Amino acid sequence: MFEAGTIDSAAVAAVREERVDWRFRSVAPSLSGLTIGEAAARGAKLFDDGFLGPFVVLDDEAVEHNLRTMAAWCAERGVALAPHGKTTMAPQLFERQLKHGSWGITCANAGHLRIYRAFGVSRILLANQLLDPSGLKWLAAELDADDDFEFVCWVDSVRGVELMTEALRGARRKVDVLVELGAEGGRTGVRDTETALAVAEAAHASPALRLRGSGGYEGALSHHTDEKSLQLISSYVDGLRELVFAFHAKGLLDDAGQIIVTGGGSAYFDRVADELTKDWGDLDVLPILRSGAYVTHDDGFYRVISPLGEQPRIDGVASFRSALRAWAQVTSKPTDELALLTIGKRDASFDEGMPEPRLIRKGDGPPSALEGHSIQKMNDQHAFLTLPASSPVEVGDWIALGLSHPCTVFDKWPLIPVVGPDGETVLDFVRTHF
Repeated sequence: MFEAGTIDSAAVAAVREERVDWRFRSVAPSLSGLTIGEAAARGAKLFDDGFLGPFVVLDDEAVEHNLRTMAAWCAERGVALAPHGKTTMAPQLFERQLKHGSWGITCANAGHLRIYRAFGVSRILLANQLLDPSGLKWLAAELDADDDFEFVCWVDSVRGVELMTEALRGARRKVDVLVELGAEGGRTGVRDTETALAVAEAAHASPALRLRGSGGYEGALSHHTDEKSLQLISSYVDGLRELVFAFHAKGLLDDAGQIIVTGGGSAYFDRVADELTKDWGDLDVLPILRSGAYVTHDDGFYRVISPLGEQPRIDGVASFRSALRAWAQVTSKPTDELALLTIGKRDASFDEGMPEPRLIRKGDGPPSALEGHSIQKMNDQHAFLTLPASSPVEVGDWIALGLSHPCTVFDKWPLIPVVGPDGETVLDFVRTHF
């Protein structure tokens, strides 16, 4: 139905030529001076070779499982996937997603777009309006210089269409746009069909734009999985379909080529796929999901709400696995009920739930399960660990923490170790670009 997007593998490989030094605060000092590739080849151990806590690691097997699972499910359902790259901002992971068949990569702003193009991403969906004249002129130059580069973004106002048209004056190629559908209580996007048609007509008439379809983000409407919430999501996505039929009826998509309709964060992609794969009649429609957090999943928000989380809503498909883990040391135990860890808001996500204690490592021994403990709050550099009666936790122990909401983890770590099945042997490093 569609070909996977591409990335410049040479540019991605060049990431491993960067030297490891003090900028990557948790990486073992013994690896300083080596390139990232050389450091990865050492097969260093997190604890034996002097990594400095706290640190966050990626489980390679879990990442691969998630990539395979999502790719297979999308192929079976007949939907394309353009995962949102803002989750990781890691071209090495983009490359793996594209090799697993992703149609392209989604971005959120012009800065992301510039980074993606530095690594040669061939198809980019900007899930936002792009109105900045500087960004639009740069985009026009990229499109004009590379006929294989495909780009699409959103519009949600006639004024936005006018601003884009003015900034793109003289560009050789038109910029593809989708009318964004919003909803009461949501964020951007048109709120009614009348406005959507006005925006679509303006885009169709613009000499600088080409109307391709509709798009939006259903995840802004709910954070729950009760039937009422799921029905709300389905109704919203059905609205995306209705816009396409309305645009088609007025002849506004005659020049679109293949029509694009896109939705689907990481919380409700099952409902989005259900709606976007309904019968389109004679229309040639490409339904695109933009789920991004699936690549690592988590031990919190997405574990609960994902269609392939702890209680999957999709039958016959293996659940995603959490691929993110933080390690922090117990630095203080002021009472029998409280210990402090060397990790805080500067190191781990906290916006969608506190980190969850999972394992304890005492001395040189192997990690073991840690139950009945919880993180109650975090400061900038400390986590408050509540201890149950008879807790084994002592000063000097290391605690492994499951993390919630990967989108606010990756931005804190410019270089993340990728570990093997033992959880301690470093197989590679992922370089992020925030």
